[in-house]
Amino acid sequence: MKFEFTDAAAYQEYFGHAHNMVRRSVKEFVDKEIIPHVDEWEELNEFPRDLYKKAGDVGILGIGYPEEYGGTPGDIFFQVAAWEEVMRCGSGGIAAGLGSLNIAIPPILSHGSSEQKERFARPVIMGDKIAALAISEPGGGSDVAGLQTTAVRTNDHYVVNGSKTFITSGCRADQITCAVRTGGGGAQGISLLVIEAGTPGYSVSEKLKKTGWWASDTAQIFLDDCKVPVENLIGEENHGFYAIMDNFQSERLQLAVMANMTSQLALEASIQYANQREAFGKPLAGFQVLRHKIVDMATLVEVSREFTYRVAAKIGAGLTQIKEISMAKNFACSTSDRVTYDAVQIFGGYGFMRGYPVERLYRDNRVLSIGGGTTEIMKEIISKLLFN
Repeated sequence: MKFEFTDAAAYQEYFGHAHNMVRRSVKEFVDKEIIPHVDEWEELNEFPRDLYKKAGDVGILGIGYPEEYGGTPGDIFFQVAAWEEVMRCGSGGIAAGLGSLNIAIPPILSHGSSEQKERFARPVIMGDKIAALAISEPGGGSDVAGLQTTAVRTNDHYVVNGSKTFITSGCRADQITCAVRTGGGGAQGISLLVIEAGTPGYSVSEKLKKTGWWASDTAQIFLDDCKVPVENLIGEENHGFYAIMDNFQSERLQLAVMANMTSQLALEASIQYANQREAFGKPLAGFQVLRHKIVDMATLVEVSREFTYRVAAKIGAGLTQIKEISMAKNFACSTSDRVTYDAVQIFGGYGFMRGYPVERLYRDNRVLSIGGGTTEIMKEIISKLLFN
């Protein structure tokens, strides 16, 4: 079972001919430049830096971004199609690392000046530089309003002190879109600064060793009296929290898409394995209990994907979907939890072995309900909107 959009009328509400051209283009890139090397890059715990440049040269990094800054504009489903095809490489780490710009540069494009967009967005879209988003802190996690990294203005610079952790692409990032405290406590005192990796006082930890997403470099970043030019402030001072919240809608959509694709890949692998693997003289697919398990998996994947698409369409139409995207992320992650678990069970001992796709999908899946706001944080957001 492999879902295709080129001849599936049910998906034409979201994906038309132009979207499918993008999908085919990204698929060709993934098939040629990524899939043959996935196992090697996973073991190396990183993929080559020049993959960014290759992806930038063929326009993949710029899908959905303004043409004047090197992008290829289009509606939200151009990006969804691209994200899905990159995930088909089977490595969440590669997808997350290559896609770190999608959470790092939107605040610049939405709230930055023309000069900032040219300086900080264009080189990333072109694949010449790597960008990361730096929000989480060692003592804060999902508590964005409680962040402790400070930025004190001194004439034409901010002096930044603090640290950030769990930063995807953090080891190799040339720049970070960094949340800092420029004012008082709470959400009202937060700003966004672009901090370049060469800034004195900017240092990076060794790669953090993770359960999954092996091929993405993840780091803790230390900021020790970093002098950041005032012109690197994105938007207004003390208004960064609102830009972060806007950005979370897109980040949570990306994670929902990743979760749905993780489920889809695990489902496809399970169907293939059930047709090929024999037990007691017949294929696993000949056992009703296995067939029904796979039916339940397929149903969850279908429902989750359709809900995510519907929320994406509303976001693309300019509607605020804070509650709905939180629901979609939670549902997609709950689905991928269930589907990857069941896929490993279907594979039996082989599902626990390296080299089998469901083993990696199972590991990579675990972070999806943590990144971009945990399941518990999503429920708090949803409950506040429901009861208020």
